[in-house]
Amino acid sequence: MELLNKNALVCGGSAGIGKAIAMRFAELGANVTIISRNEERLNLVLNELPIHFNQNHGYIAGDFSDPEIIVNSMIKKIKERGTYHILINNTGGPSPGEIQNENVENFQKAFLQHIISSQIITQALLPGMKKDGFGRIINIISIGLKQPIPNLGVSNTIRGAMGAWAKTLSREVAPFGITVNNLLPGHTLTPRLESLIRNRAESTGISYDEMSNRMLNDIPLGRFGKPEDLAYAASFLASEKADFITGVSLPVDGGWLQCL
Repeated sequence: MELLNKNALVCGGSAGIGKAIAMRFAELGANVTIISRNEERLNLVLNELPIHFNQNHGYIAGDFSDPEIIVNSMIKKIKERGTYHILINNTGGPSPGEIQNENVENFQKAFLQHIISSQIITQALLPGMKKDGFGRIINIISIGLKQPIPNLGVSNTIRGAMGAWAKTLSREVAPFGITVNNLLPGHTLTPRLESLIRNRAESTGISYDEMSNRMLNDIPLGRFGKPEDLAYAASFLASEKADFITGVSLPVDGGWLQCL
């Protein structure tokens, strides 16, 4: 599953799942560009990325919350680095909360950070993918796409929208040798999971450890996911070995989902 001579853009690449994917792609020979808001962390990750194949890695600091910044600043920098063959759409999830109590602004913010930013970046990269006859667009979404997660009202809503966006896009760009797929992380060991466990523990009046054990009991494989679990799946979908797979949503959840 080597990715030699492939250029990859990994959003949210300074930590968690995004960082793990960036590291895996670099191990397989890709030239990796990571995007995140935190320039200090971007620098640290950039220095960790393997260069066994004399790759040219880089980073772009930017915030997905403002479309004008994305269009006028980040896209310009992205295009300056040339053609990208692989795009990882990945950004932080909305804050927890019941949907009945959410205000409109939180829905608008989530739609902007997930759907609009992915649309803008994808449109910027598609011409190069079409020209080279090869493209891999992989969206890091959530198991909430298939089975709503309690107390994640906005997240469940926006994940469904992201899945519909990806499925529609996959059919449009398939004739150009471009695939579009989604990875659905389950409960994966990241700062976001720790925050969710803490939030649930406080709302139910139990300890962090007890809530953590309750959530573990819902995972048939008996452990939380690791960012590397997503990275291995992403590297397969990004490779030429997966050129007949498009429009799918692949759960990486240890069996948590109870639906087909």
